[in-house]
Amino acid sequence: MRPQEIIAKKRDGGELTDEEIGAFVDGVCDKSWADYQISALVMAMFIRRLSESEGEHLVRSMLYSGEVLDFSDIDKPKADKHSTGGVGDKTSLIIAPVVAACGVAVPMISGRGLGHTGGTLDKLESIPGYNVKLSANEFRNVIDKCGFAMAGQTADIAPADKKLYALRDATATVPYIPLIVASIMSKKLAEGLDALVLDVKTGSGAFMAELSDARELAKAMVKTGERFGVKTQAVISSMDQPLGKYVGNAVEVYECIKILRSEIEPAAMPTWKLSLELSARMLVLTGIEKSLESAKTACTAKLESGEALELFRRNIECQGGDPSVCDDPEKLLDGSIHKFDILAESNGFVSAIDTLAIGNAMCELGGGRTKADDKVDHAVGFTSDVKIGSEIRFGDPVGTVLCRDKVQFDSVENKLRSAYTISRDKPVQVGLILEVIS
Repeated sequence: MRPQEIIAKKRDGGELTDEEIGAFVDGVCDKSWADYQISALVMAMFIRRLSESEGEHLVRSMLYSGEVLDFSDIDKPKADKHSTGGVGDKTSLIIAPVVAACGVAVPMISGRGLGHTGGTLDKLESIPGYNVKLSANEFRNVIDKCGFAMAGQTADIAPADKKLYALRDATATVPYIPLIVASIMSKKLAEGLDALVLDVKTGSGAFMAELSDARELAKAMVKTGERFGVKTQAVISSMDQPLGKYVGNAVEVYECIKILRSEIEPAAMPTWKLSLELSARMLVLTGIEKSLESAKTACTAKLESGEALELFRRNIECQGGDPSVCDDPEKLLDGSIHKFDILAESNGFVSAIDTLAIGNAMCELGGGRTKADDKVDHAVGFTSDVKIGSEIRFGDPVGTVLCRDKVQFDSVENKLRSAYTISRDKPVQVGLILEVIS
């Protein structure tokens, strides 16, 4: 089949056959389709839309275009968690060791940050020596030794996705749910899972700012997971403010290790609460626990006993990092970093936070990426000292910028101050967990 014929069919509103979608994905992988032809079909999909059948076969073709991991000989249930991304969203680093300590194997294939959202791989690389570039055999060996592994997508897993995502980003076709589902689920289904829990973010710092869009995405991903034989559940969580206390790579790892050490600062409590919720649902879906309440009790016990911390220590060692950060988390923090407070300009209550603005400010400091090949400064960050509903007075700090110099601070000061809306009346509090989609 000639690319032009497939492109023309979708351009004119036709429904592509399984064979035509397969030919497209094959062409992406073997480079027989030019970038402009791939972009043309993706744009046609975006404008003309995909049927449910087309969307399902796109996932299938992308999934089986590469290697599907097989952990069937591991005598444990296999489960993972995926987040659609946010600001200060660091739960993977807590969930993986906690769930592994409860008897579930966690093969966690993660990504890097792009735009205002952080990436698990960038956070992990702030641990000295930590290697996220594992071969399939190395990935398997780490799981055997400590119950979980966290690494990047190899060239053999859903190989069409990397090229398609780059072209979608360049052609403004990212925000279309069937294409998002195909990108996420083709990678997650390649992990050989029994169960998958999805954390779909909504709010000012999420890709899906509207709850209705987040709900539609969550339902589509749950349906896809179930169709492929993976028990799947989605939690829709609020990203109307940064999660936890810290935003930035090294400081987010610092927050996670402090939580694993049961040294949870009040501002970091939402990070543990969301991690606990997602971890517990993984245990229920895999049959390790029968109820959400008993699963939360089990996860809390593994945290308080120190077993989860010890597994994280073992994982760091297995993946080439410095495990002593588990004993002295301050080692993660760069002593040359300067700290500047963002001060409130009025009395009242924090009624809204522009979380996207905070994420963008972190990118401007070098803590994130605007292009996929940008380098990341792991040391810069922001402390989110107040939350929606906090009472504040003129001159009080709403947060602290961690940056290289005063010039950097000056570039983001007004943006960060403007991100906080202070009102006379105390706002109605919105919960962290908004909905669960089963």
